[in-house]
Amino acid sequence: MQTDKPKHTDIDSYIAEFPEATQALLQQIRATIKAIATEATETISYGIPTFVYHGNLVHFAGYKQHIGFYPGAAGIAAFKEEISNYKWAKGSVQFPLNAPLPLDLVTRIVQYRLAQNAAKAAKKKK
Repeated sequence: MQTDKPKHTDIDSYIAEFPEATQALLQQIRATIKAIATEATETISYGIPTFVYHGNLVHFAGYKQHIGFYPGAAGIAAFKEEISNYKWAKGSVQFPLNAPLPLDLVTRIVQYRLAQNAAKAAKKKK
């Protein structure tokens, strides 16, 4: 399947494609993740911004009506009650563009995912 969208190689160029208001939200979620996941590396995976720490940590993406946040199925399951006010699926949650981002919730989910990936990495070393 061919798309008109350019393939991005870095998060800055990805974010630059969006309207200013959406860019601001994408930068907020990026800064929140970076502040917690200090050892994670940034990349583009599946065509969207991704943080990697002992494997995929979280992804996020911009859309016309929402910011998609992808902490994986375990990240969603662990916070199911707290994300219940948002549209969500097995491995993702949608934060509407017309509301403040729940950065405290994003922080807790990222912390959970960091611990999960670190534990998985430690198990592999044994």
